[in-house]
Amino acid sequence: MFARLAFAGVLALIPATTLPVRAGDGARDGAPPPQALTMHGAPARPRGPDGAFVAPKITPDPARGGRLVIGVQGAFDSLNPLTIKGMTAPTGIASLTLQPLMRRALDEPFTLYPLVARSVELAPDNTAVTFYLDPRARFSDGKPVTAEDVAFTFSLLRAQGRPNHRNALGKVTDVHIAGPHVIRFELAGNRDRELPLILAMFPVLPRHATDPEAFGQSGFTPLVGSGPYTVGQVRPGESISFVRNPAWWGDALASERAAANFDEIRYDYFRDATSMFEAFKAGLIDVRIETDPRRWASGYNIPAVRSGQIIKENAPFAAPKGMSGFVFNERRPLFGDARVREALSFAFDFEWVNRNLYAGLYRRSDSYFADSRLSAAGRPASQRERELLQPWPDAVRVDIMEGKWSPASSDGSGRDRANLQQAVDLLGAAGYALDRGVMRDSKGEPLAFEVMVTGREHERLALALSSALRRIGVRARVRVVDSVQYERRRQTFDYDMIIATWLTSPSPGNEQYFRWGARAASQQASFNFAGAQSPAIDAMIAAMLSAHSEDDYVSAVRALDRVLLSGFHVIPLHYAPHIWLARWRHVGRPDPLPLLGAAPETWWRTDTPAPAARGR
Repeated sequence: MFARLAFAGVLALIPATTLPVRAGDGARDGAPPPQALTMHGAPARPRGPDGAFVAPKITPDPARGGRLVIGVQGAFDSLNPLTIKGMTAPTGIASLTLQPLMRRALDEPFTLYPLVARSVELAPDNTAVTFYLDPRARFSDGKPVTAEDVAFTFSLLRAQGRPNHRNALGKVTDVHIAGPHVIRFELAGNRDRELPLILAMFPVLPRHATDPEAFGQSGFTPLVGSGPYTVGQVRPGESISFVRNPAWWGDALASERAAANFDEIRYDYFRDATSMFEAFKAGLIDVRIETDPRRWASGYNIPAVRSGQIIKENAPFAAPKGMSGFVFNERRPLFGDARVREALSFAFDFEWVNRNLYAGLYRRSDSYFADSRLSAAGRPASQRERELLQPWPDAVRVDIMEGKWSPASSDGSGRDRANLQQAVDLLGAAGYALDRGVMRDSKGEPLAFEVMVTGREHERLALALSSALRRIGVRARVRVVDSVQYERRRQTFDYDMIIATWLTSPSPGNEQYFRWGARAASQQASFNFAGAQSPAIDAMIAAMLSAHSEDDYVSAVRALDRVLLSGFHVIPLHYAPHIWLARWRHVGRPDPLPLLGAAPETWWRTDTPAPAARGR
């Protein structure tokens, strides 16, 4: 009953009347010319003879047909990827079966190209965005995609979607349907220049085939979408297959020339990494992105690799590598002092861990946007960054402002005395002292906490940290819990410390509020695992979203990076400098990989006949 009332309340925001339809506004007989949507700069794709944007050329021309099998470790218990109510959706279901209004370019961080929406108009002052739908767009059941469907999806996700959906859509002040294929979102008073792009990237669901009351319930009835694939055979706990829709409406679009090459894409699920690797070696899985550096270093010395049947490659990718680390829950008084957090980071010996656990293949995370132009690591702050940070003079440390800070490095012995002494000195400044081998505060209470982990890999890391901290009298207990308990406690912030990874795209934006914003610190299921609350953080995110030039945007991201680094919210861990990619020779891929990653949906089989003209 509550879900029904909530949905009805949001739906009421859409006016009952519609706006007048202008000539050429997207009606069936007069759609406007295709337009891209950019946050900064101009679109890079060329236009074809009909004025439509053309997909980048891929060499060789992708063949069409066959099946791709990918392994996944874990499980799924729902076919709905758009809700968070304790459910896990299968890999690929959103990208293969659903479509947004506009397609994000894999090599252009700030550009969206026409898809369900053929064209877009953005008000000069960013107060409104209007989408003109392609009249050819169809759902997989053959029904047309209309502005009513877009409005329906907007209301549904704002009421019942993931928290990040609700946060973004809550910034829309009004919605107008101006014809069967025209919809306008009012954004009055909002300086968020990313918001139009976020609206363009939401999927469109059919009003006629989506039940709002059952939307958040677990089940294996797939959502109806307009994507190139539909859900095929589903074996809970084992596999899910996606079958290419032969009547897919997007097949005629030049912009989709390199998409949907396989007749079937199947994801097989495994309980553990070892059995998944054995399946790959046996040829039951076609492609594998390795996540274990030890296996990458020594596990691929097999006949199929030596003979060239399996191609093993360190595939470079230019996207920011993000941040991985032990996260302090600053909601706990124990971790309220940044000096304590920094002190504990000195005790962690990354060099020893990397050599002994990871074959030396990882690099240390030194930024929340590591290994990219968005990173502040090793760079003194620009004049623009200093202007942005001026209202918060204490938000960034001097060494971080000057680009001279880096995570503590050691001699790799596992007991670097200089680093341990640094840790003891910082704890002393924070009011702690060693007493008979135990680090205690001024009241005599020992410095002790729990590291909650799930899985053997994180347990090994946590034990390494615990062992190091014991040398300075700090007790860090390692508690291993099952994945269900871990997720429940993580969403309610019921932990002292966890291990987390914040992946990032080349165009970080509104999601940073969900990770670091002050409001997200008390919002259950947010990714603000640390509980960070800083007006400087919120201000730098706002500066990112309101930036009118790429230079201003980069300056704001780097300024945010400096504020986060100065907070010592994590003990930084590591990232892989490449995508460790292994594939059987019959699988072809674009070279180089796109900026946004591997994107297997753009790959193809090399043992199928050469492609004929597809009319795309």
